[in-house]
Amino acid sequence: MRQNVTYIVGDLSSSDNYFTQRVDAPNKEGISPLAKCTTVMRMLAYGVAADAIDEYIKIGGTTALECLRRFYKGIIRLYEQEYLRAPTQDDLQKNLHVSEMRGFPGMIGSIDCMHWEWKNCPTAWEGQYTRGDKRTTTVILEAVASHDLWI
Repeated sequence: MRQNVTYIVGDLSSSDNYFTQRVDAPNKEGISPLAKCTTVMRMLAYGVAADAIDEYIKIGGTTALECLRRFYKGIIRLYEQEYLRAPTQDDLQKNLHVSEMRGFPGMIGSIDCMHWEWKNCPTAWEGQYTRGDKRTTTVILEAVASHDLWI
């Protein structure tokens, strides 16, 4: 996991000056690229508000939002062609071949779903998103993944 984060931070740093550590006028070092990316990942992973980041990483809300905006634009720019694309005919043939070798002819991928708890669901929507068995608001996430975890 750490290697992936380091890889992403390095790619963002080399493609966008915002993700480089700079020195300001009084010769004080600014926020490191790793801290900026950690901020974004915490916001996305835990649903933390931008202004709550200040308590842990010491980055203000406005800066955290700018990190988020630059992060997602950078990720799309850097990885869209390789990871954020529809499968090609060759990709489909490869998946069909692997599935057939595993005893599932004609299968492109496996479907999976999960109920993800939505803690900050608006009160007006709670009835639409409440599970009967758990009494919590959830969003159903569905994905089809290939053998090599391509979603």
